[in-house]
Amino acid sequence: MSDAPGLEPLDESAFDSVLCVAAHPDDLEYGLAAAVDKWVRAGKTVTYLLATRGEAGIETMAPAEAGPLREQEERDGAAQVGVDVVEFLDGFSDGVVEHGLALRRAIAREIRIRRPDLLVTLTYADSFPGGQVNQADHRAVGLAVLDAKADAGNRWIFPELVDEGHEPWQARQLFIAVDPQPSHVVDVSEHFDAAVASLSAHAAYLEALGPEYPSPTELLGNILGGQAERVGVSYAVTGRLVG
Repeated sequence: MSDAPGLEPLDESAFDSVLCVAAHPDDLEYGLAAAVDKWVRAGKTVTYLLATRGEAGIETMAPAEAGPLREQEERDGAAQVGVDVVEFLDGFSDGVVEHGLALRRAIAREIRIRRPDLLVTLTYADSFPGGQVNQADHRAVGLAVLDAKADAGNRWIFPELVDEGHEPWQARQLFIAVDPQPSHVVDVSEHFDAAVASLSAHAAYLEALGPEYPSPTELLGNILGGQAERVGVSYAVTGRLVG
């Protein structure tokens, strides 16, 4: 992989365990799952945490039905890239997630439980690379992960977590994927098919988007292929690394 100016390969020898945090089922499948497949195949432990069950994501299906369906689709998608631990937070509703102490506490709790070397989330910027507006839940959760990284390592923030038996844990790094100002890249050229299988598991959700919505192969080809052009590989995931 040839380095682009200001864009370095992520040092994958620096971590053995990863916690990926996102707002909705399918968020991690729009590219990040390719990196997850790479890490799992390298022997790293990867777990998922979703803030909601995506219950408001299918216009033609009531939330009470959509939530359990999308939860199962997320578990099925995760299994395609070797992830068998998928947790969902309670108390946060799809579409109206707010950044605040409750969300920070819930994520910090999971960080202390999983004790990852690397945290991964999606950008909390106003827009994605290319200018598309970033959805509100994505922004709230991404920023909360940034804050919870510090919260999880401080005994005196949310001391009730210690009372619950969760000792402080400081993740070494945070990788903020699809950030408009990326610093690092992961070459996922050998993991494109696994990413397609992972996104394809969200069959009911994708079907509800209509026949004109791009197929998983086409969509991920654009997402992962576009980022790869910067570094001279077939497919890549980019993001901003925070120490």
